[in-house]
Amino acid sequence: MSRSEAAAAIAAAIDDMYAAFLAGDRARFDGHLHPDVTTWETHLPGPLRTRAELDAYRDARDAAGHRPVLDTLTARDKRIDVWGEVGVARYVLVAEPRNGPVQHSRVTDVLRHTDGRWLIAHHHAELLSEGA
Repeated sequence: MSRSEAAAAIAAAIDDMYAAFLAGDRARFDGHLHPDVTTWETHLPGPLRTRAELDAYRDARDAAGHRPVLDTLTARDKRIDVWGEVGVARYVLVAEPRNGPVQHSRVTDVLRHTDGRWLIAHHHAELLSEGA
């Protein structure tokens, strides 16, 4: 697979992951995550260093009725580089909630090519702005 083909596959995987979130399809969303994923986001209660920590956070959030309800969730201005079996994607994630201000986050995903798929091994997101 060429670098441009790999970059296109990564971009498509990221878009599908966010489409899965909007559809409420956690299994499809999780299919884009490496089993050893680490997750660092502005709104999280600290870095989640294991998949078990991520799952526990999401289970508690969802049980409390705090899962975000969004109209759109779009990765924009993607820049993707690939070096062999490793890829890095940088983009602006735009979240448009049903009730509330639009949010822009700066995201970096590190991906590994595993069993023929690009999986996110590290996800880092920083909230940049809320509002129009």
